[in-house]
Amino acid sequence: MRTLQETFSSKGFSVLAFPCNQFGSQEPGTDAEILEFATSRYQANFPMFSKIDVNGDTACELYQWLRSEKPDDAGKSDIPWNFTKFLVDGDGHVIARYAPTVTPETIGEELRKML
Repeated sequence: MRTLQETFSSKGFSVLAFPCNQFGSQEPGTDAEILEFATSRYQANFPMFSKIDVNGDTACELYQWLRSEKPDDAGKSDIPWNFTKFLVDGDGHVIARYAPTVTPETIGEELRKML
């Protein structure tokens, strides 16, 4: 994701990261600990927001909206695992939803066509 931020930020694109601990307790730390880990281990260079829930009754409003706007290919709205990604255009339209296994390189190919 760092590469997407570096490549496309000059064209108005930004990666926004929302840590979530609902998937195998992969984000158990505080916001500060998560930020430190992401920046020191992966050189994250994009905004990192506070930890949220993305599924269930406690899901934040942003993810409730993203999920309703773009269910997965099977028509399910729940987020199956960390690193599910959404592409939102400058007008607030949800353009795409990407499975956790979709690479930043694949997303970059699509961004090149859009930007």
